[in-house]
Amino acid sequence: MRTADFDFVLPPELIAQHPAPKRDESRLLVLHRNENCVEHRRFPDLLEFFRAGDVLALNNSRVIPARLRGANAKTGGKFEILLLEENTPNDWWAMMRPGKTARIGTQIIFPETGGRPGDIRATVVETNDEGHRRLQFSGTANIRRELDRLGEVPLPPYIERHSRLPEDMERYQTVFAKTDGSVAAPTAGLHFTPELLEQIRARGVQICFITLHVGPGTFLPVKTESLSAHKMHEEQFELGEETANLINAAKSSGRRVIAVGTTTVRVLESVAAQNAEKLNVHKGKTCVFIHPPFQFRIVDALLTNFHLPRSTLLMLASAFAVPGEIRGREMILRAYAEAIRERYRFFSYGDAMLIL
Repeated sequence: MRTADFDFVLPPELIAQHPAPKRDESRLLVLHRNENCVEHRRFPDLLEFFRAGDVLALNNSRVIPARLRGANAKTGGKFEILLLEENTPNDWWAMMRPGKTARIGTQIIFPETGGRPGDIRATVVETNDEGHRRLQFSGTANIRRELDRLGEVPLPPYIERHSRLPEDMERYQTVFAKTDGSVAAPTAGLHFTPELLEQIRARGVQICFITLHVGPGTFLPVKTESLSAHKMHEEQFELGEETANLINAAKSSGRRVIAVGTTTVRVLESVAAQNAEKLNVHKGKTCVFIHPPFQFRIVDALLTNFHLPRSTLLMLASAFAVPGEIRGREMILRAYAEAIRERYRFFSYGDAMLIL
């Protein structure tokens, strides 16, 4: 398939710039695949679509304050740094802007509150083919422990605000976030409240968690002409024993597995593909690129947000609309056209879509 097949016109004002006042006040578009029809609901109506015995799988990765601002120790030139992946304590791969001046050997200092120079420094020790820099930090036993003090929540680049809102620190994080590591939120989970999760459990639904640390590649559109030429970004994940057992039992007894977010789908389907269509305890990285046609082994229903044109997230949703075929693209784009007409909000702080 061609990347251009997943293009559509999205009015800029529908890209949500601000969080909704409350987590569960979002709108919910429900796509019924077998009937090829949609209905418009509110997010709390999600409860109506669960049944006893379902398994709901969520991504519990926690967004870290991964954006740092520093200065060249020699010239005073400013740097914006986005931490990507920890190799060992104080050893990180990062994106840096401007990259041209971040040469090997460059030292960066980080100001303390009030702007005075602090003791923490980073030195550029390596670059890679993607233009990322490897940084060695000093002046602290572990830079991760300093991020709440020095770092900022790394909101997506499409959010064009000049300053962060105080509520971003709370809203750009799921209520069930547990394991540090993401530089972007698993956004389908942002709609849930503790109260709604309890109501879901009360319906006899089993809730379980995977961990996938979302990387910056989630924001990137596919730039190659054909999907087959696109190289998917790698992301670290972990699937534990409790989740594997719950989902295996559900599949063996014909019960549904409902995934919250494309990140959850990528973990479950990656592991199943490597393990004869069953899940096992697994920790590693995945670079699976799910697009039409794709045969899903685990996930029976998907809750996701509305995604941007040409994004890998849109392609995954299209694959899920009609598994194993390519016509899911048309079904999703028709649903998106309806969402645009009805003024749904798109992407991270936007509304939700349930594909049944």
